[in-house]
Order: sequence, then C-alpha cells, then structure tokens
Amino acid sequence: MSDDFSLGQEDLAERLARRRVASLTTELQDVEQVEYRRVRLERVVLAGLWTQGTSGEADDAMAELADLADTAGSEVVGALIQRRDAPDPATYVGSGKVDEIKAIVDANSADTVIADGELSPAQLRNLEDRLGVRVIDRTMLILDIFAQHAKSVEGKAQVELAQLNYLKQRLRGWGDSLSRQVGGRAAGGVGIGGRGPGETKIETDRRRINTRAAILRRRLKAMATTRELSRNTRRRDQVPSVAIVGYTNAGKSSLLNCLAGADVLVEDALFATLDPTTRRIRSGDGRIYTLTDTVGFVRHLPTDLVEAFKSTLEETVQADLLVHVVDGSGADPLGQVSAVRTVLTQIGADQVPELMVVNKVDAASSDELTALRHALPDAVFVSAKTGESVDGLKAAIEARLPRPGVRIDVVVPWARGDLVDKAHRLGTVIEAEATADGTHLVAQVHEGLAAELTALAD
Repeated sequence: MSDDFSLGQEDLAERLARRRVASLTTELQDVEQVEYRRVRLERVVLAGLWTQGTSGEADDAMAELADLADTAGSEVVGALIQRRDAPDPATYVGSGKVDEIKAIVDANSADTVIADGELSPAQLRNLEDRLGVRVIDRTMLILDIFAQHAKSVEGKAQVELAQLNYLKQRLRGWGDSLSRQVGGRAAGGVGIGGRGPGETKIETDRRRINTRAAILRRRLKAMATTRELSRNTRRRDQVPSVAIVGYTNAGKSSLLNCLAGADVLVEDALFATLDPTTRRIRSGDGRIYTLTDTVGFVRHLPTDLVEAFKSTLEETVQADLLVHVVDGSGADPLGQVSAVRTVLTQIGADQVPELMVVNKVDAASSDELTALRHALPDAVFVSAKTGESVDGLKAAIEARLPRPGVRIDVVVPWARGDLVDKAHRLGTVIEAEATADGTHLVAQVHEGLAAELTALAD
C-alpha cells in the first residue's frame, strides 16, 4: 500500500468534501435528451404513513428516511407521519395532512417533500399542485443516492437502467408540449406522406427511454458474460466463494477490510458500496477462497433496482456461504434481518447457507446484545472497528466452507510441483513428504484435481 491515500479513501475524502455545501443540489441526470423533472434536494420535509406495526416501528421507518435524505445531501427541516389504514389514492396522505405539510413547508422555506412510499403519477401531480414544491418518493430518493455513489461503468449502467424503468411510468407533459405533433406544417414542410397526427411529446420521450434502456441491457449482458467467465474459472478450480450481505450501513465493507486486508471505501452512510469487491483469502489450513462485498439492502428496496442489479447480485446467489451482517447497535436489528432475507428470497438466494454476524458490538448496550444473543443464538458477535472477535469470525467462515471429498495418496514427480501447490491452495493437505521420486502427497481434493493427480500414478 502506498504512503498516500488509497483509492477507497480518496473516494471518501471526495464525498465528504462535497457534503453540506450551501445551495447544494443533487439530481438525476438527463438521459438521451428525455425531459423530466430535475430533483433538487436541499431543505426537505418528510411525509410518512403508519399503516401497520407499532408506533416505534413507524418512527424507525421515518428515521431511516431521514438518513436516506441526509445521504443524498439534503437537510431535513420537518417531518410528519399519519396513522391510516391505507394511502390516500389521490394524495398519499389525507387532505388535512396535506395542509399541515404545506404549513411546515412554508414555515421552513422548504423546497422538496419526500414521501416514505412509492407514489403514483397522479399522487405526485396532486401533491405538487397543492404543496407548490417538488415532491419525490422513497424510490426516487434511493435512485438519486445510487446515481451519486456508482463508480464503475457497470454500476452506472445499472443505476441508469433503473432510473429509466422508473421514469417511463411517470412521464408527464408540461403545457402544450403534451400535445405537440410531428406531422403537418409543424413538421417543417416535409410534404406528402409526412403530414399526419405524428407523436405526442410523451410518446417521443417513452420511445427514447425504451431505446436507451435496450442499449443498456445489451451492455449489461456483455458485462455479465465477462463476469461469468471469471466465475467459470473459479468453478473449474472449485474455489469456494463467500458473499457478505446485509442491511445498508451494517459494516460489511469494514468487515471485508478486516478479513481480507482490503481497502474498500468505508463511510458512515447508506449505500456507500454499490460496486461489488472480491478478494482472495488464504484460510488457516492453506486453502484459497473468495470473499465478496455486495450492495447493501434496505426495507422496500425498489423492484427496478433489484432487477437492474441482478447481474451483480448473482455473486450472492452462486456463493457457497452468505455472511449476513447485522448492525447490533441499530434501532431495529431483527427488522433489518427480516428485510434482508426478503430481498434474498426475491433474488433466489434464500437457500444458500447463512452465517449470521452481529457487528458494531462496541457501540451496542449489554441489554441489546443479550436480546440479540437470545434471538440469534448461532450468530458471531464482532466489532470491525476494534477488531474484537474477528479472528473467531474467520474460523467460523472457514469451518463452514465446503471441503473437497476425494482422498488421494500419490507420489507427485518433481516436475509437477504445480500440482502440489494446487493441492495446497484448493484442497486439504494431510501429508507432504519429499522422496527420491517426488513429493509423497496425502490430501483431500476435489474430483478434477484428484483425476489429474491419480493420472500421474498410472
């Protein structure tokens, strides 16, 4: 590692330098000249519904929405939550609550209202008309955060595709632009065959979005093919793979840094990691396995995001073991566990073996830890910040890795030292003794390597 900042820490320094700047705006970028509303997140008011669960759970949901808004770079100046059985089909919250929100907006000079739910186009339009400020929903807020944090080409393409899928359902016209026609004299005198009703502005925008989305899907498919080649190499050598999953900001990247000596960006913010990072680790008995840090999950993760990141999440589906990290100091750790498992079921990873890890024990109270030990009796309790019990976590991971099932007892010629090295890396060596003819090797290895080694004795 160089004496200067690492790449991950430069990313962190850059992010911190641009936060809390006066008049800061964050917005979704225009895509292929498709016209839609610019999202400015400066002074915001939060609006939520309490439709089920306890009041404490409702407060936790609003606190998480506030964290999301903060991560996007905005300042929360007010919040309101309403108890009702279902969202109002016209305005999300009730008509009286809309008036209360407007009073908070006016009193605090807010310019944006964020709803803790997914709004329909009609709800967006009605709320904006009545509040006189921009209104966005939880999905658009998360998309904005993803757009800020994506660094890799693939990550940016995945976020852009999710944005397009979201926006396509919410295209709006402004004034005469909704009925703008291409045919007739307005077409610039194209003559016979060129006149006619043409396309409306919204139809043109939708066509452009569909065209751009198709291009992005092709690009992502090509990138997925490249990643699949890398996976095939690991499968051929039968290198075990471990994926770190969990709620956003649970400390997954910090754990990867501890376990693998990596230097992944670590920030106390939601969705700090979007691009997966994979490191090779040597176990205590000499075997090699891979450890991958994945994007964090959140309650009600937008379906479009799950679909767009499906190729990235394949690392989770195809892993041999999931290290499920939960923030032991969080407001609702068990609720986070449930939310993560819901997403794992969505992507088809619910059958992969799971090792629960409770992180941030240094910041949790003894009562909280006692409750978690009772609820998660098989979990490993660690602190990535202080290093507490990280060695125990390594041992627990290695104990759950799949072990090669074929025992071999052969003499490997000196000229094939590469196979001895491979047995050390990919299998469990029981005995390795130098003889006049080569290395007498007794080991547990996978079938492919066993075939190579036993062929030497024929």
